[in-house]
Amino acid sequence: MNEVIKNRYEFVVLFDVENGNPNGDPDAGNMPRIDPETGYGLVTDVCLKRKIRNYVEMAKEDTPGYGIYIREDVPLNRSDNKAYEKLGVDDKSVRELKKKDPEADIKIRDFMCKNFYDIRTFGAVMTTFVKASLNCGQVRGPVQMTFAKSIDPIISQEIAITRVAITTEKDAEGKNTEMGRKSIVPYALYRAEGYISANLARKTTGFSEEDLELLWEAIINMFEHDHSAARGKMAVRELIVFKHSKELGDCPAYRLFDAVEVKRKEGVIYPRKYQDYTVDIHMEDIPDTVEMTRKI
Repeated sequence: MNEVIKNRYEFVVLFDVENGNPNGDPDAGNMPRIDPETGYGLVTDVCLKRKIRNYVEMAKEDTPGYGIYIREDVPLNRSDNKAYEKLGVDDKSVRELKKKDPEADIKIRDFMCKNFYDIRTFGAVMTTFVKASLNCGQVRGPVQMTFAKSIDPIISQEIAITRVAITTEKDAEGKNTEMGRKSIVPYALYRAEGYISANLARKTTGFSEEDLELLWEAIINMFEHDHSAARGKMAVRELIVFKHSKELGDCPAYRLFDAVEVKRKEGVIYPRKYQDYTVDIHMEDIPDTVEMTRKI
């Protein structure tokens, strides 16, 4: 059995986009997400977790214990039923099981944590109520991430494009091309921050040292196998990890995040590449008991 993590962690991820849309906003015609008050670009935590899930699913494929609970085109109840099948019950007889066995809910929850990497990592709400008794509980995951925010305000552009493929026969009679639009950010560097609770890992999900290494690998590579015309050129540039000396940590997370300073180089007005920024880590602001590692 893999050893559960014993140390609290915080981490900072820096990634950039060039001529692409890192996270479309459905409330704004799929334009890049933006804070309307400040003009800073945003990428949701849900978007980043999706990239991590996709990488783990690709890297581990059908390896036992590394299933992905939240998947495209896979109903949640299909995954929920696996726990019931393991216990030899269905959504009707499980009520009787829970009356006989007070720990049935824990056994169901533990099965889901053991078999699905993203539940073990991020947690999940597995109470769907599609069937009254099909309930695998709720799990609060040890790994949580913030929205990513751009270092500078972004400029969102709509680019007109044409295509020679006409949709219908009727349209083809009157025109040779069709017009379309593509939303891009010329360049932006984004920063996301994350937290890993060893306490929740020990008490609830069993998130292990092996799981942790896979998480770092997935974060580093989350855009490497997710390229598309819409997203342009995206890459993770920095993964800065802070490891506390104990389960509950040595200092508040904000002190560690504040120690990582990202700013434009002097004289750069319009950043267009990662090298237009500097990343400084002020070690004097970090307690001696906290270990800092730059994974990239």
